[in-house]
Amino acid sequence: MRRLTAIGKVFGTLMIGFLLILPAGQAADMDKGKAVEMVLNTVKAARTVFVKGVLADAKKGGIKGNEDWVKDDHGIMLPAQFVKEIGKEIRGFELGLLGTDPLYASNAAKSDKEKEMLAALAGGKQKVITGEDGGKTIGMSADFAIVESCASCHNEHPKTTKKDWKKGDFMGAIVVRMK
Repeated sequence: MRRLTAIGKVFGTLMIGFLLILPAGQAADMDKGKAVEMVLNTVKAARTVFVKGVLADAKKGGIKGNEDWVKDDHGIMLPAQFVKEIGKEIRGFELGLLGTDPLYASNAAKSDKEKEMLAALAGGKQKVITGEDGGKTIGMSADFAIVESCASCHNEHPKTTKKDWKKGDFMGAIVVRMK
């Protein structure tokens, strides 16, 4: 029952996030950089609500974030999986995550331009950056370990090469790619 309540909260959060995102057709009529920023801001807000609200409440009820959440009756998706699930539902954009020390190759920068943009965010002067890369508009929003469990999860992951993450660390970026 607690799992159903937590899952209900997740989908409620997703639905609110989707309502805040402009339909792809409307976004195409505006400046692509602004459209990408709007998607980034919405996804980041939805994920923050997920981490600080849904996951925190689920944990109190004995449900933990778990990479294999689909198979675990007492698990719920991790924040990175939440972002990727949102990305599967958005049309007209490619949504993902880029890590400074990615656990999976799919979360590595895909081009020199993306590496350059990620490095600019790591410098700390900008929180959101947009640019053009091979005919695509790319937007990135700095991604931090917003709660201690973000850092500890990465520190304990079997694929990690970095084991000293702490709350507040810059971990990478949420990325949106739009043709």
